[in-house]
Amino acid sequence: MAHQFYFNPYILDNLPAPVKGFDVVQDVSEPRLRMYVTSRGVKTFFVRKRVRGKDKRILIGNYPQMDIEDARSAVPTILDDAMKQPPIRRKRILFKQFLDMYMENKVRRNEDSYVKLVRAVNRHLVNLFDKKIAEISSDDIKNLIQNINGNAIAARMQEFLQSVFNYAIEMGYVKSNPVVGLKKVQQNRRIRPLNRAGFRRLVVAIDRVVDPVLRSAFFMLIYGFAPRSKIFSMAWEDLDFNHDMWNSRPLSDRAIVLLQDLPQDGQWVFPGRGGVHLIDPRTAWRRVAKDAGIPNLTMDDVYKFLMRQVVWASDREDYRANLNSLLDEVLAEEVY
Repeated sequence: MAHQFYFNPYILDNLPAPVKGFDVVQDVSEPRLRMYVTSRGVKTFFVRKRVRGKDKRILIGNYPQMDIEDARSAVPTILDDAMKQPPIRRKRILFKQFLDMYMENKVRRNEDSYVKLVRAVNRHLVNLFDKKIAEISSDDIKNLIQNINGNAIAARMQEFLQSVFNYAIEMGYVKSNPVVGLKKVQQNRRIRPLNRAGFRRLVVAIDRVVDPVLRSAFFMLIYGFAPRSKIFSMAWEDLDFNHDMWNSRPLSDRAIVLLQDLPQDGQWVFPGRGGVHLIDPRTAWRRVAKDAGIPNLTMDDVYKFLMRQVVWASDREDYRANLNSLLDEVLAEEVY
């Protein structure tokens, strides 16, 4: 529940920032007016409204650039506008044209994830590209989903299409979502076995690995916040220790300490056999996972475990601080 008080400059100027995430406060004078306070001290006025069955949060402006009274006055107009039905545009648009608009305005992913999504879209949704988006029916979507091999990708494409058509409704290109009402594709999702206690056991097990290259590579899976394919193909030329960066990725303090202790006598940080980088040491990893008491643990489970918990920040130094804080937290009982 939001903290409630009368918004005035003295109080808002002295609001403490939370340690991480954000806090929400509410104005007593205009109870519909609220404010986000982020860990970086940014204060943003907003309102909440349930619009067509969905809880919608509408940003008004940042304080102190926007005056408190101006924010209060803007609330009724913003809420009235939110309840208006979007106009149906007379100009028809092809699904591919609208999809490009959606990808540009709504998709926020890292480079690798974005490339994977584009590849999946071009492979599985191509039959819709030349159709006008307003003419696509539930049967069209149903037939397309049924022809996708693999329940996992079929389910993801169904969820993706539902999001695309929701945006089309918001933009006024269609009146209803043809994906809503279709039976969801059933998939057997793998339960990732890692928790914080297991994570600390994993660190101890990795520390027992005899081979120095494998031991360092496995530790980098923890400290590097990247998939195993990226970690194992890490090259020295991609590292910038002056700015604590690996290409465009900020590095945690633990990763920097680990990397600076390694011999820089070749192209690859983790060299494998035959002059190439380390590829897939699955046998050694199975021994580590078994030693940690998590025999079905994969290397990418480590990456997924960490990325579900790290707090994203657009500022490089803030994000690096979040990486360090998370590692300090999950390894609080680490045994050296």
